[in-house]
Amino acid sequence: MEDTGDDGAVLRAVGERLRRLRTGARMTLAELAERTGITPSTLSRLETGRLHPTLGQLLPLSRVYRVPIDELVDAPPVGDPRVHLRPVRRFGLTFVPLTRRAGGVQAYKVVYPPARTLPAPELRTHEGHEWFYVLSGTVRLVLGTEQDLLLGAGEAAEFDTRVPHWIGNPAESAAAEVIAIFGTQGERIHLHGA
Repeated sequence: MEDTGDDGAVLRAVGERLRRLRTGARMTLAELAERTGITPSTLSRLETGRLHPTLGQLLPLSRVYRVPIDELVDAPPVGDPRVHLRPVRRFGLTFVPLTRRAGGVQAYKVVYPPARTLPAPELRTHEGHEWFYVLSGTVRLVLGTEQDLLLGAGEAAEFDTRVPHWIGNPAESAAAEVIAIFGTQGERIHLHGA
């Protein structure tokens, strides 16, 4: 049966979206096949649009890319503009996604628990830039060996993440909350530990 109208356009765009997600995650078709159980040839046909995805194919892809299925297919809005927040807990921090599109720059509310609950600072580097705005509490930003800054509510910072850095909460008893914006590399480091 041939696709017509808006449904056909949505289905044709899925392949390119799947390819962007895979290349953004720097995964080969073989690596993705291993993680999803879908053969490399089927994944290739999905990405080139020669095959329309089934729910059974979208579910493992959604899990690997950590995006809702409706983002994979860019489903048309159904009248509810709310972003349904699903917190993710990683490395003792809580990340609450504030955007819901696949790939590119993403915004998160990040909750840093009190210092006594986190491991000692460990400086990390990765490609990209990060920006954050402190909503509440105090956040400590260590950049290389020369900058150790405390930022309070209402303050913001932006930096090149190729500089060794660490962000944490210096308070012993109160959580700190920030709005953080980072790209694909930052998202992978912070949420997936790659």
